Amino acid sequence: MNNKLNIKTDDTVVVISGNDKGKRGKVIAASPAEGKVIVEGVHIVHKHTKPRRQGDTGGIIDTEGAIYASKVQIYCPKCQRGVRIKHKFTEGKDGKKVKVRVCAKCGEEL
Repeated sequence: MNNKLNIKTDDTVVVISGNDKGKRGKVIAASPAEGKVIVEGVHIVHKHTKPRRQGDTGGIIDTEGAIYASKVQIYCPKCQRGVRIKHKFTEGKDGKKVKVRVCAKCGEEL
């Protein structure tokens, strides 16, 4: 499996398939080794916890589960939808070339 993801932590993404299709959220964590991401408010799962110390209470906690990165697209605020990205080189502050991600549709820097 390819261990490269086009999606990084703190990106805003849109789910393009599955039960949560159309939901938008911020990426909490990305795992390139598994090819998965955890998105805020998407794919809520029930987690059963045991009390670990005396006085703690166990129970069922709702938390976000991991989904495949291929099921999400980066959200473009200008296009207002999920889009593919492409890379472009621009001048940085110190005069060096910097690689940036841009929307493939409108060219907006992401």
